Amino acid sequence: MRDVYEVDEYLLIVATDRISAFDYVLGSGIPDKGRVLTQISAFWFELLRDVVPNHLVSTKPDEYPVVARPYADVLSGRSMLVRRTQPLPVECVARGYLSGSGWKDYVQTGSVCGIALPAGLTESAALPHPIFTPATKAESGHDENISEQRAAQLVGAEVLARARDLTLELYRRGSAHAGARGIIVADTKFEFGLHDRDGIRELILIDEALTPDSSRFWPADTYRPGGPQPSFDKQFVRDYLESIRWNKQPPVPSLPDDVVTRTRAKYVEAFERLTGRHLAT
Repeated sequence: MRDVYEVDEYLLIVATDRISAFDYVLGSGIPDKGRVLTQISAFWFELLRDVVPNHLVSTKPDEYPVVARPYADVLSGRSMLVRRTQPLPVECVARGYLSGSGWKDYVQTGSVCGIALPAGLTESAALPHPIFTPATKAESGHDENISEQRAAQLVGAEVLARARDLTLELYRRGSAHAGARGIIVADTKFEFGLHDRDGIRELILIDEALTPDSSRFWPADTYRPGGPQPSFDKQFVRDYLESIRWNKQPPVPSLPDDVVTRTRAKYVEAFERLTGRHLAT
């Protein structure tokens, strides 16, 4: 949940502590969530910049345009100044494990987004190799899995091929780094935008990267295929909402204090494990 502002020729993205689930913003925030998302994205943007350029200009308010600097106290740790791009109308998802909507698709069809998979796989099982499964937004606002053929119609075959290759390489590199720190990246979503530089239009990484909101992070030491896994992402919140049998319609519930506290702890632990840093507040 972020607020986006136009600042000179840039965009200023401010990550709030709001949290959404099932397409609704909940009545409770998660303290420091915005800082985790900003700082973990900045970490990955730096680590993976040799794979693909990204939109990050700075995360330091004293380097922002003059008009933004008076708000440094609010912006510090939870904002980033980024280049403007033409975002692709396709979300680029890499899956290494069978979970979420991919698992539901497999149960019904034996495939995920039209990609046939071996029979007999169980929930949370590792796939034979990572797969690329694009998605787009339906009119209802829900993410909708689509085929590569449909994605190519939306962005062009050449652009999609580049986005697919980048998605799988970013997933491979991110998974290797996370795995060395005891975290399985079950799946993750990347977004790309077209950016003009020196008269050349290039595809760059935008939005966020390998965060607990855009990924499924599982602790490797408790991984057991055959069912759902404990996670560092907001699946913990989704599970709570399912447990109270919320009908996913207004009024939107608030979270009890213990769920807020435990969710914050999961976000912060994911950040510290993956980056080897303490969260800057």
